[in-house]
Amino acid sequence: MKIVVLKFGGTSVGSIKKIKKVAEIIVGYKRKNYKVIVVSSAMSGVTNELIKKSSDLSNNFPISEYDVLVSSGEQIACSLIAGRLIHKGYKSRSWLAWQIPILTVGAHKNSRINEINKIKIIKYLRKGGIPIITGFQGVNNDNRITTIGRGGSDASAIMLAKFFRAERCIIYTDVEGVYTTDPNKLKKAKKIKVISYEEMLEMASLGAKVMQPVSIQDARLNRIDIEVKSSFKNKSGTLITKRSNIINNKIVTGISSTQNDSKVSLIGVKDKPGVAAAIFKPLSKNLVNVDMVVQNISPNGKETDLTFTIKTDDLNKTKKIIQENKTINYRKLVFEKGVSKISVIGVGMITTPGVTFRMFQTLANKQINIKVISTSEIKISVLIDKKNTQRALIALHKEFKLDHKKWALDLSEILKEEKQKK
Repeated sequence: MKIVVLKFGGTSVGSIKKIKKVAEIIVGYKRKNYKVIVVSSAMSGVTNELIKKSSDLSNNFPISEYDVLVSSGEQIACSLIAGRLIHKGYKSRSWLAWQIPILTVGAHKNSRINEINKIKIIKYLRKGGIPIITGFQGVNNDNRITTIGRGGSDASAIMLAKFFRAERCIIYTDVEGVYTTDPNKLKKAKKIKVISYEEMLEMASLGAKVMQPVSIQDARLNRIDIEVKSSFKNKSGTLITKRSNIINNKIVTGISSTQNDSKVSLIGVKDKPGVAAAIFKPLSKNLVNVDMVVQNISPNGKETDLTFTIKTDDLNKTKKIIQENKTINYRKLVFEKGVSKISVIGVGMITTPGVTFRMFQTLANKQINIKVISTSEIKISVLIDKKNTQRALIALHKEFKLDHKKWALDLSEILKEEKQKK
């Protein structure tokens, strides 16, 4: 059975006109003799509206009822898609998670899909039906509806592709694919034809909003290839796949930037075993995500300066937690808003020396000061003043030749072009 999983995001089903377009896309795969499984998000704006209703009613709205409430948006979208397909003469119906069922584990609001019962859907596919399945939700051992976090419809699609051994998993959204950097910030950004799970995970974690990091992680763990493409334009998108499938002729794949960061520095911390853990344990308990940790030891070896970054939204909470933490001693606590994290990402960096130097020198040439540095195997991140973000993006994008026309082509296209020249 040749199965394809199609997932449509909120913007793709945001109006009746768009839902009609979605139906045409689905029919196109049906005509190619695919057995089509469709996953839909809620119509754009609906989930946020439902969340607001819950918060207006109570500042302690029960999480189990929260899941029931916010999952209703997907139900509406799926019904509308199925209704349109029936209108066009196709066998279709909506499927809620509990009707399949899609079984989850973990807490409400942040569950994970553990098992999918395939029997009913397989029978329906064999009868020529097009199942329209609610994304973002499942059912737990208590037979209660659960949700799997914001952006969870992507995870739903990926896990359905896994359990049904789909040939393809396609994420339809309002952009044409993944770009070298945010095209809204830099017009010279190029669409990436192929990207590894690891690179995509880094880019998503660092601000790229095409997919949620947890969904990419699910795809990587289960070896599910994903294509991200636009539901509004009939163009090829971006393939997210394992590293070994990519013939890599690029050092750097993309550049990400975040502009909602703040820097926290504890000056003159008494240096002793366990002090870092004592600082970060209460932050972790209060769900403060910490990034870019740098520690500097004083010449006498008795004190250390500890610097890290957080989201600006967590700044007041972080300040309160540290000030109330009586287990640590420090001379001064410094907070700095107005900073931005710029990251250069690419698996080609593993085997290519000099990337760090080129990044630092490029920023130096533009008189951009680096405040904090953090690295991984395929990523270099620096913290700079927010006002310099755009200049840094332009300069680094040019330095690593990401705005070059041929960069966006895959290797076969490059070879074809070279052959034509000869």
